[in-house]
Amino acid sequence: MSDVENSAPAMEGSEFRLPPASFSFLVLSMRAQVEVHLGLLPFGEAENAEPNLPLARHTIDMMAVLAEKTKGNLTPKEQNFLQNALYELRMAYVEVTNAIARGPQSAPPSK
Repeated sequence: MSDVENSAPAMEGSEFRLPPASFSFLVLSMRAQVEVHLGLLPFGEAENAEPNLPLARHTIDMMAVLAEKTKGNLTPKEQNFLQNALYELRMAYVEVTNAIARGPQSAPPSK
């Protein structure tokens, strides 16, 4: 991709610029997807949506595949970043799943 394409605004007539493509941005993007699916990160019309556990689990599993396939090719900082994100998301998944199992009196934990 050329520098011109990389620096183009994400939306016409706005000052918003996309961040550079990086491993950390990929991990953060996937993490945000999981948090939205778990109902921990409100987003648009899905702000009051019920958690979507299958989509959250699938994205966590995709991150685990990424960790496995990149093993030995990441810097220690990147490896720790991905492993920490996976651990935190797995724990959040368990918390939300347990809150749902306890019933409506228990709301999913807030971040």
